[in-house]
Amino acid sequence: MIFVKKVLNSSVVLVEKEGEELIVLGRGIGYGKKIGDAIPDSDVDKIFLSIDTMKSSQFAELINEIPIRYFEMTKAIVTLAESASIKQMNTNIYLTLSDHLNFAVERFENGMNVINRLQWEIENYYPTEFEIGRQAIRLLSEEFDCLLPEEEAANIAFHLINAQTDMTTESNGLEKAKLVGTIINMVRYSLMKPLDANSIHYSRFVTHVRYFVDRFFSNGLIDEKNDDFYRQMWSLYPIAMDVATKVKAFIDQTYETKIPENEIAYLGVHINRLMHHSSLD
Repeated sequence: MIFVKKVLNSSVVLVEKEGEELIVLGRGIGYGKKIGDAIPDSDVDKIFLSIDTMKSSQFAELINEIPIRYFEMTKAIVTLAESASIKQMNTNIYLTLSDHLNFAVERFENGMNVINRLQWEIENYYPTEFEIGRQAIRLLSEEFDCLLPEEEAANIAFHLINAQTDMTTESNGLEKAKLVGTIINMVRYSLMKPLDANSIHYSRFVTHVRYFVDRFFSNGLIDEKNDDFYRQMWSLYPIAMDVATKVKAFIDQTYETKIPENEIAYLGVHINRLMHHSSLD
């Protein structure tokens, strides 16, 4: 059971649940409610937003500008993402994506189109999120009678990518997609050979790079000392390790950091597999 602290509007209520202040959303949930009233859990659309990082007054201002149906659409998209095994997302997505969907439909109605210059990277390196974006476009088309361009799927996917981290600024999601693309392109050009993007080894390589970038931006790089493994990689696979070291040098210089040697060795493993298992040889 949750208890009303403040009614922001008929669909949005500030509540207290087990000592924590939360925002809950549900069509008509605030109608006729007063401070102290109890709300059964069954009446809530299971959208709970902690307001630790956002004052309730700021949220109230935003919620009054965005129709509740956009929040409901975001809930449907999040449900699709969860069914596709996308890991738990930050609840801020209910704010950021709802706001984006509202703006996207407004742009469509006004004949405006915002180009996503990272569509190729997102589609190829975050295929699950991109597919959810495509499904979201179909939902939007049915609900709002608007046919959004496919690149809007990349914009929606971007919000899903960004919500899978503890970071709160959109630039981090943008940086992640850029870095994934940069690393893969550096490896492709360094090997100077065509790669089969449909091969299992290429897929594993892309997945490894994605997880590496995730760890990099969350300060979770593996820094366990294993000098024997590192030296053995150089001895057995010098070309792959040379390419991996170029990637390290680029990241170290760009981000003023120092990538651990064992991360480079693991990257070298996947690069070596690419070199020797391309079906386009």
